[in-house]
Amino acid sequence: MAESTEPGNKGTRPGAGRRQAVPFPKGRQVDPAALAEVGALLGDRPRRRDLLIEHLHLIQDRHGCLEAAHLAALAEEMKMALAEVYEVATFYAHFDVVREDEVPPPALTVRVCDSLTCELMGAARLLDGLQRKLDPRRVRVVRAPCMGRCDMAPVAEIGHHHVDRASVDKVAAAALAGHTHPDIPRYKGFEDYLAGGGYALLEAARAGKRTVDDLIALMEASGLRGLGGAGFPAGRKWRFVRQEPGPRLMAVNADEGEPGTFKDRYYLETDPHRFLEGMLIAAWAVEAPDVYIYLRDEYPAIREILLKEIAHLEARGLNGPTRIHLRRGAGAYICGEESAMLESIEGKRGLPRHKPPYPSQVGLFGRPTLIHNVETLYWVREIVERGPAWLQSHGRNGRMGLRGFSVSGRVKEPGVKLAPAGITAKELIDEFCGGMAEGHRFKGYLPGGASGGVLPAGMADIPLDFGTLEPHGCLIGSAAVIVLSDKDSMKDVALNLMRFFEDESCGQCTPCRVGTEKAVKLMSRERWDEALLTELAAAMTDASICGLGQAACNPLTTVMKHFRDDWAG
Repeated sequence: MAESTEPGNKGTRPGAGRRQAVPFPKGRQVDPAALAEVGALLGDRPRRRDLLIEHLHLIQDRHGCLEAAHLAALAEEMKMALAEVYEVATFYAHFDVVREDEVPPPALTVRVCDSLTCELMGAARLLDGLQRKLDPRRVRVVRAPCMGRCDMAPVAEIGHHHVDRASVDKVAAAALAGHTHPDIPRYKGFEDYLAGGGYALLEAARAGKRTVDDLIALMEASGLRGLGGAGFPAGRKWRFVRQEPGPRLMAVNADEGEPGTFKDRYYLETDPHRFLEGMLIAAWAVEAPDVYIYLRDEYPAIREILLKEIAHLEARGLNGPTRIHLRRGAGAYICGEESAMLESIEGKRGLPRHKPPYPSQVGLFGRPTLIHNVETLYWVREIVERGPAWLQSHGRNGRMGLRGFSVSGRVKEPGVKLAPAGITAKELIDEFCGGMAEGHRFKGYLPGGASGGVLPAGMADIPLDFGTLEPHGCLIGSAAVIVLSDKDSMKDVALNLMRFFEDESCGQCTPCRVGTEKAVKLMSRERWDEALLTELAAAMTDASICGLGQAACNPLTTVMKHFRDDWAG
């Protein structure tokens, strides 16, 4: 029988079955110069997997981008597959990955926020003007999602330097002058905080003058709920985590990427130690030896503040047995979702986890984990010192407590407003914001940021609190109130918000990944197909893995319901 000549039949080749010598090494080779640069940059830092994002930041901060040679060198240094390094680096918006056949970007990047409030205040004109004015060979001008400075819109960022209430000339002058470092605001530092009784409560707790059960009981009696958006009772969360077997961990969500939200930025820029003491008390209560603060990359000034102030309290030994780890995000709204944040802290892509198990059972590095946002921890000391009745003494319209509202848009005095829980949008505008901006008539508002839906001015008497807005298809969420006027098209408002969700979808689940893209295309048409958009919204809400996809259509459905003249005419 003649031998087969089919490909792969070894009988057709001399020496078949023997391994052939390869004339060159397999795979991507590591450039010795790049390896030396990365090794020197990392120094004696650990090469642990969970520090991958931190190390990517180091490289980008030094070289302005992430070139292929440096990524290959980092993979070699960390003993990781290059594919793992690439998948993380390309997931986050703030990492500029440059492949071998690409030209590195200019040394300077200007980002222009195009989220809702900035767009209302002229971000599109600002972006276009800067792209025309600045030499693209020297400066790259790109759009960017919310920077958490909505009260000073429009906003641009040059490197790590923010330009508030930006104009083309103002941003161009700062860029050409090389202003790339963050401005550090005035805040209450370590010594001033100590002089006002700071850390006395923490020391009393560690000395046994306060018991864990007493503190948890106080937190539960106060009714304090998680103020990042979900609203889970804080004291109950401490109790749930504490009943899990140790060792336990704690993570702080300081990644407030919801458009319209900037209250955590305000607290950290004014009184950071009040937050840090609340954090350490919570860590003491659940016996967490390690606390991880996940801070969004859009807050470079706060990062410098925290690095400095954490060093002060550690030098005095006030951190006690608790190790504090400050981790830097890299531009991913999805990492505001608690389980996606945990994945990012572990050095991975920020993909939400399926639940159960919940983070209180299986969280960071597989351990039971207490998760809080900044504002919740900021109030711990106040509640314990003043008693739960103090917090409950505030409130309106049958609600109890205080809320920090981030108010932006068409009002005279935007900013963080500490107001009674249950206050209405009309009361918030008139009593805390100086009324509507000149020349603007109140038309509608977002009660809870981009995912909270849109309501008309005729429904501005609804108490703003947990549970009051859900019957109307809306959420209080992070209490980000964006005020809209008769000068604004609600159709354009809904489209801006859906484009944000399209950009920020992590891509893990089809309903969100494909649904947001299809929604943007349908909403970009001159006339909306109400039946098709309603069907799409229902599919996304019912089938998406996490809150991003589940709430992305809230603005769409509420605009269709309450502002028909804006989109159906």
